[in-house]
Amino acid sequence: MHPYPHLYSASASATPAGPVPLRGENLPQIDTAPPPEFGGPGGVWSPETLLTGALADCFLFTFRAVARASALEWEQLDCKVDATLEKVDGVTRFTAYRTHARLVIAAGVDSAKAHRALERSEQTCLIANSLNGARTLDIEIVEPPG
Repeated sequence: MHPYPHLYSASASATPAGPVPLRGENLPQIDTAPPPEFGGPGGVWSPETLLTGALADCFLFTFRAVARASALEWEQLDCKVDATLEKVDGVTRFTAYRTHARLVIAAGVDSAKAHRALERSEQTCLIANSLNGARTLDIEIVEPPG
């Protein structure tokens, strides 16, 4: 890992109508638009879905590191994040994040150890730790038949 601080940059530009291209250095451009709730067309990444996706993505990458450090054998981790946007005291903001994690573990793996690794991942995810709002983690651990 590189020493801190790390700097990340993204850029966007817009015209009066149409999608907004989002760019990062050496990254493919993605088009974004407001979500349908704000009059957008739907079917396009929005700032809201990008934030929610960043939380899911970070959880998965954090879990990989936690599992590797704890020698946890696993088969697959599926993660879905639901983020709640509300108006509080006249300010629109995300107030809650619910992470649903479904982990398939390898045969013979201690499910309590897997549970702890998922909890540790949620607690140390840098994106989650950068956000305000209540955080909830729902865990499902699937053990192989046999």
